[in-house]
Amino acid sequence: MSLKGSATLEGTSRYRDRFRGIGADRHFRSAQGLVLSSLGLGTYLGNADEATDKRYADTVVRAVQLGMNVIDSAANYRFQRSERAVGQALLTLTEQEGFKRDEVVICTKGGYLPFDGAPPRNVREYIQNTFVEPGIAAFDDIVGGSHCMTPAYLEHQLQQSLKNLGTECVDVYYIHNPESQLGFISADEFHKRLGQAFKFLERSIAAGKIKSYGLATWNGFRVPQDSQEYHSLSRIVEEARRIGGESHGFRFIQLPYNLAMPEAFNLRNQIVEDKQLTILEAAAALGVSVVASASILQGRVTRGLPEDLRQTLGSLATDAMTAIQFVRSTPGITTALVGMSHREHVEENARLVQIEPLQPDEFVAAFA
Repeated sequence: MSLKGSATLEGTSRYRDRFRGIGADRHFRSAQGLVLSSLGLGTYLGNADEATDKRYADTVVRAVQLGMNVIDSAANYRFQRSERAVGQALLTLTEQEGFKRDEVVICTKGGYLPFDGAPPRNVREYIQNTFVEPGIAAFDDIVGGSHCMTPAYLEHQLQQSLKNLGTECVDVYYIHNPESQLGFISADEFHKRLGQAFKFLERSIAAGKIKSYGLATWNGFRVPQDSQEYHSLSRIVEEARRIGGESHGFRFIQLPYNLAMPEAFNLRNQIVEDKQLTILEAAAALGVSVVASASILQGRVTRGLPEDLRQTLGSLATDAMTAIQFVRSTPGITTALVGMSHREHVEENARLVQIEPLQPDEFVAAFA
């Protein structure tokens, strides 16, 4: 049986209130009618085995217990196993730990063709049997051999994700790295396909299967305007408005942002009303919330940070905490996602729940 409901303002406010007097006041942020923690848990990395499944289920539970109510996954993460681990954790949280579904913000993604539990022996045969023969996607719909965002395909993937997660509704549903199609099709064709996907996602909101949608990107929002993979946020929001009106559901974007990849804050690659803006500034102007992925870049920005930077960011206990503090303190970032599949990493990073992010002027000084 699937968990009913979704994250709500009442539920996420109740979750925030659990940490009154324990957590830092600015650890929680209001965004899109919800209260989100400034630190969230990602589920991308790890082996496709039962031991890792159990660790992820445990870390999701521990993260929610310690003040993180944003959980991020994707259909293709660990061959659907990460979504299933999140689903197991949701059951534990709601049936044993006293939490309710409306307190937790569940995010997932569709776009890449996911395997089921493990890689198949013959990939083309798997795609043929799983997607092509049932009429879910034609080979012509699949770009680069791995990506599809037709309405029929996304509908299938959303249903699969809901089953994996054991919930009737996903709070944020992202189209996963859509810029991967731009190396194969024109920009006009890309936006036509994106519009068709948005129509399906708006219908899914009306049907109560998702609360909102967005794009989870790697390069699209952090490359120059002349790049082949570039996304114009204003054009994308304009398409969402054309389809869904002013109350459209396109409300989130996700992109990598960390000490080694600061483009979201310092690259003015977006134009909104003839103003040249960063993606963070553009998103704020267009009513879109920004979630940072790769906050510690798979651990690559957590070793040997300069002492002056550590001091500027608060002389925290570990380099990992320091790197996360940089991301969650950035003006315009709602939540910093960190992949954590070990309980000790969750407990270490959760110490930030009790530490205030930097004030904007302090952050600018740290960035400089």
